[in-house]
Amino acid sequence: MASETSSALVRQFQQRFHEKQTEIVSLIQALVETESPSGDESGSGAVVELLANAAAEARCVSAIQRVDVPGFGQHLVIRAFGGQDEAGTILIIGHTDTVHPRGSIASRPWRVAGNRIYGPGIFDMKANCGLAIAVLLAFDDLGIVPRCGVTLALTCDEEVGSFSGWPLLERLARGSAVQCGLVLEPPVSGGSVKTGRKGTGMFTMKVEGRAAHAGLDPEKGASAILELARQIERLHALNDLGGGVTVNVGLISGGTRSNVVAAQADAEIDVRFSTAEELKAIERAVLATTPFDDRVTVTLTGGINRPPLERTPQVVELYELAKNVAATIGFDLQEAQVGGASDGNFLAAMGIPILDGLGIDGDGAHADHEHILIDDIPRRGALLAGLIASL
Repeated sequence: MASETSSALVRQFQQRFHEKQTEIVSLIQALVETESPSGDESGSGAVVELLANAAAEARCVSAIQRVDVPGFGQHLVIRAFGGQDEAGTILIIGHTDTVHPRGSIASRPWRVAGNRIYGPGIFDMKANCGLAIAVLLAFDDLGIVPRCGVTLALTCDEEVGSFSGWPLLERLARGSAVQCGLVLEPPVSGGSVKTGRKGTGMFTMKVEGRAAHAGLDPEKGASAILELARQIERLHALNDLGGGVTVNVGLISGGTRSNVVAAQADAEIDVRFSTAEELKAIERAVLATTPFDDRVTVTLTGGINRPPLERTPQVVELYELAKNVAATIGFDLQEAQVGGASDGNFLAAMGIPILDGLGIDGDGAHADHEHILIDDIPRRGALLAGLIASL
């Protein structure tokens, strides 16, 4: 899969990111202050414009494509080192949408405090979108051409399921000989990359019962809420399957008034699993739902959203290469397996080796204290650039 990259080159990359840090931070600030919550078309387009303009400065970039997504905005695809595509393509993926609604930057403005920069969406993952562009510019500055071509794909709907982002990534992966996927999601706090991610499923359960007066003739009713409660107990018992399976009923609703036997109730269900075998087992178990009360109906919709990203030998090989690159700049790069999914899960299911969590270290994804660590910018830039140069 790979060749060794000299320690001197990785240190050159690191030095270049130190020299360009002010410019990199300025781009990150512009991205963070341009709000782009999922489903905000104008915000998405504005962020894509900033990134496309920055990428246009890189001589190695051969094509910049905006993909319109009605109701969401734009995906951005940047192709670099086009002359190297015959040796294969390195697919780098990230997303420009955030979970933070418009107005968040007004209540939680960009703020630098010591080694931390705070801002909505900075950790997950506006800073890493900016870092990806900075990596391409660093290759230009040092006159380095990697063995493979590079395609950077930044989607606009990752935080809400990647329903248009995933087909785009699949087309990109099938359209070229992809050597590996490098995912710019945040690392585990402390800097570890992610060599395994659980898959996810999202289901909705709808229960239809029979309404009746709770005082005059309750026996004529069939409570949808009671049925749902029994189903929730059954679903949560699936956590006892062990391994990487988790089931959570996170949202419920139902009924009309306290003196009416409930005729309807709904639940939103989240499932997680670590392997393809667990995926099949939990999907069968969730869908094999029958009513406890035969007077009601229970309907399940939804399904598996993302397959698991498993720690295969090819993933381990990619991680070991990254670990060696990091060691050249005195960074002991660790690995972790996590419960959350990313767009890398889709590519892993296609048999593409994936290394996730390559973004800038920090904390607070989706939270009010979201931040990155300033001194990790040159280190992460050098790691990503050195890894690309090694493949």
